[in-house]
Amino acid sequence: MTTQEIQSIKLRFGIIGNAPTLNYAIQVAAQVAPTDMTVLITGESGSGKESFSKIIHALSPRKHGQFIAINCGAIPEGTIDSELFGHEKGSFTGANEARKGYFEVTNGGTIFLDEIGEMPLGTQARLLRVLENGEFIRVGSSKVQKTDVRVVAATNVNLLDRVQSGTFREDLYYRLNTVPITVPPLRERGDDIYLLFRKFASDAAERYRSRPITLLPDAVPVLTRFRFPGNIRQLKNIAEQMSVLETERDVDARRLAPYLPQDQTSRLPMLLGGPGATDGAAGNYSERDLLYKILFDMRRDMTDLKKMVLELASGQRPLEAQELLRQNSHLFSNTGAGAAFETGAGDYFLPAAPKAFHGEPASAYDDEDITPVEDITHETEEETLSLDVKEREMILKALKKHNNKRKYAAHDLGISERTLYRKLKQYDLEQV
Repeated sequence: MTTQEIQSIKLRFGIIGNAPTLNYAIQVAAQVAPTDMTVLITGESGSGKESFSKIIHALSPRKHGQFIAINCGAIPEGTIDSELFGHEKGSFTGANEARKGYFEVTNGGTIFLDEIGEMPLGTQARLLRVLENGEFIRVGSSKVQKTDVRVVAATNVNLLDRVQSGTFREDLYYRLNTVPITVPPLRERGDDIYLLFRKFASDAAERYRSRPITLLPDAVPVLTRFRFPGNIRQLKNIAEQMSVLETERDVDARRLAPYLPQDQTSRLPMLLGGPGATDGAAGNYSERDLLYKILFDMRRDMTDLKKMVLELASGQRPLEAQELLRQNSHLFSNTGAGAAFETGAGDYFLPAAPKAFHGEPASAYDDEDITPVEDITHETEEETLSLDVKEREMILKALKKHNNKRKYAAHDLGISERTLYRKLKQYDLEQV
């Protein structure tokens, strides 16, 4: 398909932009339109998926038939079967007369099923039968009816994840995904953002009979760097807000900033590749930055806990130390390297502080939002090496205090008598 043909489709359907990913999606839609193949359109909410379904219908032999767009997530589960396939009189409470469903009404046309991932499993089985055999049964009827409808589906979720979780049929997924079309999010369309803003500002000015909003040169890069999680819908809302609220029609970066939520402006590089990669909308850190921050916080917490254990072993603040150990018992493991200590609540093992990934120093990932971590390596090593010695000394002191009466010594130490016997064996103190 030539560039001129793609531009002609854009003009016909009011699509603005020249991003390569957008042009490719339009080309695929135009190529598949003359066939009767089922199409699955994927893309984020507000990215314009319905426009592609209209392109497919208008360029197909079914263009003179009816086109119906249905949001599967907006129809209650109890009535969606009736809406799609119709029902007979008396088939359920309130069914006072027979009714045709969308698949019957749209015979010879196209049905656009938006948010297909929200469709109930029972309805999915009925839809699969329509796609496979062109057959359906009204609710409350036993008569099989035929229909000739082309299905174009769309979703803003990963349907393969829904298949894995058991909320979407695998056979239906592969039946729908005959030809996939991916609509790019607005943040990946570069200069298209500014072109769309000018269009929306012009439309709003015509509607409200005012001069269009114009962005000064310093405001344009601020707009194009914004992430737009709401995509085209969000950009249109911003243009209309500014058209109504701004008294001056020439807007600079300072006056544009309040219309762009600060928690949605992050442009930090994110991990790429693989289905697990994130788009960064959840925060201002990449996954690796967040992992380092968590590990450094855990390292500080572990050091504080070890200090409290040493104070407990030396008889200082025993109640506070024991309570801190109980509250943080989830941080300890009964396996792995590290020194062991006991309280009345049970055994706790103190693992060594975590090391940096891949041998890279922590300073390589400094960020102004991440608090620098003090080097505590030498402190950790001293505490870990001295813990067994301190524990042995405390056991000897308790036995001496109670004239080798182990029951009272165990009580004084805050551990069970069984645990004390085990410690005596561990430190070779059974003959004491």
